[in-house]
Amino acid sequence: MDLREKKTLRAIHNAFLELRGQKPLERIRVKELVELAEISKGTFYLHYKDIYDLSEKLQKEVVENVMNEIKHPDAILNNKSLFTQELSNAFLANINMINILFADYQNSVLPYQIEKNIREKLKHYQADFEADPFKNVSITYQVYGGYFAFQNHYKQMGTEKVIDSISRISGKLADIQ
Repeated sequence: MDLREKKTLRAIHNAFLELRGQKPLERIRVKELVELAEISKGTFYLHYKDIYDLSEKLQKEVVENVMNEIKHPDAILNNKSLFTQELSNAFLANINMINILFADYQNSVLPYQIEKNIREKLKHYQADFEADPFKNVSITYQVYGGYFAFQNHYKQMGTEKVIDSISRISGKLADIQ
């Protein structure tokens, strides 16, 4: 990718993030995005099918970034507290993009994608986990519960207190296993 294309994509992404920070995804129009990015509609359509395609690609990047922060995905099965800390820290490292790209009705997309990725990685560590109902429910509970608990409380309570609380809850979950 040459420098000009990188600048164009950066302009598109920045314009989209600015607009997405102000309004729901379904209210963003290509016309306003290209005006803000100072590009033509044709240039936009060279890179993306529509606004939703752009949003999905940016969301995919965030999911990849979050997954890269989770060094021990198998810990979700055997060290729930460690997994919770890594997951929470991954959310924290990407919090600005998460708050913009996964706002409104998009809020369940991130935990869904994280869970899906975790399950794929777990197949390499412990192939039989899929047959265990407790492990399956536990995985969903930890990812969704950890995400929504973090999102709902980190601003009021501070990240350290929230991460500690979620980790303690995860530890208790491990005790009942």
